[in-house]
Amino acid sequence: MNSGLIGKIEKAHRYAQEPERIRINAITASFNGDNSSYNLSLEGDTWACNCHTHETFGDCQHVMAMQQLLRPMLSEDAQSSGQPGLAGAMDGTSATPR
Repeated sequence: MNSGLIGKIEKAHRYAQEPERIRINAITASFNGDNSSYNLSLEGDTWACNCHTHETFGDCQHVMAMQQLLRPMLSEDAQSSGQPGLAGAMDGTSATPR
C-alpha cells in the first residue's frame, strides 16, 4: 500500500476521534420511530421533523435524539433549538413546562 495513503488513513482515524473538528450545517435524515418513519432536517440552526409532536410544539423526541448524537458537531444554537421546556426536560434543566 502507498505510504502516503497509509498516512491519510491514520489521520482519518485520528479525526474520527475528534468530532468537534466537524461542524454540520445541513443534514437530512429518516428516523424510524416506534410508530412510523419521520423525515428530519437541519438547515443552519433550524431543525424540522414531520412528526405531529414537532408540528405542534416546535420540538420532538426525534430532533432531540439527533441533537444528542451529533452534539459535538452542531453549533450551540442547533444543539438547543426548539422549545426550552422539551429540551430542558431532555437534559434535566427544566422540570416544568411553561
